[in-house]
Amino acid sequence: MNIIRLLIVCALTITSGHLYAQVMTSTNYQIETDSINVGGTDFSTSTNYTLSDTVGEVGTGAGTSTNYNLFAGYRQMQEVFIALNEVSDVVMSPNLGGITGGTSNGSTTVTVTTDSLSGYSLTVEASTDPALKDGSNSINDYAPVGGNPDFTFSVATSDAEFGFTPEGTDIATRFKDNTSSCNTGSGDAEDACWDGLSSTPITVSQSTGSNHPSGTNTILKFRTEIGSSKVQSEGTYTATITVTALPQ
Repeated sequence: MNIIRLLIVCALTITSGHLYAQVMTSTNYQIETDSINVGGTDFSTSTNYTLSDTVGEVGTGAGTSTNYNLFAGYRQMQEVFIALNEVSDVVMSPNLGGITGGTSNGSTTVTVTTDSLSGYSLTVEASTDPALKDGSNSINDYAPVGGNPDFTFSVATSDAEFGFTPEGTDIATRFKDNTSSCNTGSGDAEDACWDGLSSTPITVSQSTGSNHPSGTNTILKFRTEIGSSKVQSEGTYTATITVTALPQ
């Protein structure tokens, strides 16, 4: 009997930065911030320091109320914090017979924490098409029947496919359901709404506000199914998946 061992390696990319609004734009430039003042230098440097300064700036300082936080002035701009937990590799279980077929599952939890007032987005991206490979051998990415994820994971007896679904409070609309169909409704049925991975980023979760300091979990579930009449070459099949969190 041929045995297929499935290992999902989750690579991690953490991106953080500043969150600004543009005050002036054209087809050639963006001015993200401006200041009314009488002088100052944006970048003064030496071998020991870097200095940014303004002189005579009007209307500066921090202000708060129950409804807003105001950081007024050129030097009050907010820096956004965003972080991911250490994402665990996934070893699919059980091992599958290349002749007898079967279904194998695995999962990992991604936690995004950000103080961005406009939230975050979380994407997954495979390093190859198809994602799951062993040398020249591969297992096809899951292909939903239509343009939306399939509510139920379904593979023909003559095929072998590898797919995923996210679960959590912040999952993207594409993966929400109405208990029978995906990309509609507001539900998150367990083990539902299956899609195929791609070398193009797919948004799996997003929010519209800060979740600092507790963060929000998204569970990424993976499934491989080999049909009963499909003969799959023996090997250790591996997919490298990049998980990326960005502030909105």
